[in-house]
Amino acid sequence: MDVFSRTFLPATAEAGVPIPTVSRHMPIVRRCVDGDDTTVLVSRCVAGGRAAMLVLTYRRLVVTSETRVMRRLHLHLNTDLRHLSNVTWSPDLRRGGVELAADAVDGVRERFFLRVPQADQVWHTAELLEHVFRGRAGLRTAPVPAHAAAHAEPRLLTGVRHFSPATA
Repeated sequence: MDVFSRTFLPATAEAGVPIPTVSRHMPIVRRCVDGDDTTVLVSRCVAGGRAAMLVLTYRRLVVTSETRVMRRLHLHLNTDLRHLSNVTWSPDLRRGGVELAADAVDGVRERFFLRVPQADQVWHTAELLEHVFRGRAGLRTAPVPAHAAAHAEPRLLTGVRHFSPATA
């Protein structure tokens, strides 16, 4: 069993994604992610007004969406993390999730709302995003505006995190 397979199922269980949903999305996700990549986060989300599933590894972001009536699956986004810019996320306890946005390589601003049912999971999801987008070696974060510096506490509801990849 490869690294992706060993880390994907525990991440889906932690996120509370039902096995039938995982089974439907798995063939598409599997084609997009290398076997030696570690799954960091799996979450149900809303992407472009559709129900979707987001898979974040240390190297890729894969989002698969599902049509409402026929429940057909589509690959919504498959990108290397290095190709994303202006990545932001904001925990929202009132709505029960985390708002994630990023500019894709084609210039389109992608927005996702990651549904997380419990408050402690909201903060855990935000910490995982921080770990992937800020904690990895070789990546630098965007400057934090002066008004945001006063709200640097990671547990604030209004805190927005930013990430921009290092330019060569």
